[in-house]
Amino acid sequence: MTSHEAAIYREIQRNTDTAMKAIDTISGKVYDDDLALQISRQSIRYSELHNEACRQLMNAKAERYQGNALSDALLKTGIHYNTMLNTSTGHLAELMIKENNNGILEMEKVLKHHENAGRESVALARQLIDFEQTNIACLKEYL
Repeated sequence: MTSHEAAIYREIQRNTDTAMKAIDTISGKVYDDDLALQISRQSIRYSELHNEACRQLMNAKAERYQGNALSDALLKTGIHYNTMLNTSTGHLAELMIKENNNGILEMEKVLKHHENAGRESVALARQLIDFEQTNIACLKEYL
């Protein structure tokens, strides 16, 4: 595995880890059953993509992404702050859309920076991007 491929797999791990933590934080504030089901399904798919990236890195004996407590705390604090006065379904969907957009942007930057990566890592990254774009389309219904 090249360093370019490892970097893409680590970004997939970081991206999906952040998304799963955001969903965990926001899910307790969701009162719309349909939205709750939607984000639960998203969390499962993020988990699958995360596990595949981990598997590829472990098979190659490459260094995996290690999250840090500060970024986790900032993410959770930001969500709690943004939902302190407004936990409407539309507002929660908007926060999730923003998180998905951010994930797409970060993944695109990493792909652009690591153009020499192999097909498998790029294909998994594209799956993640497509999934996040689908999430945005689904979440727009709740605005």
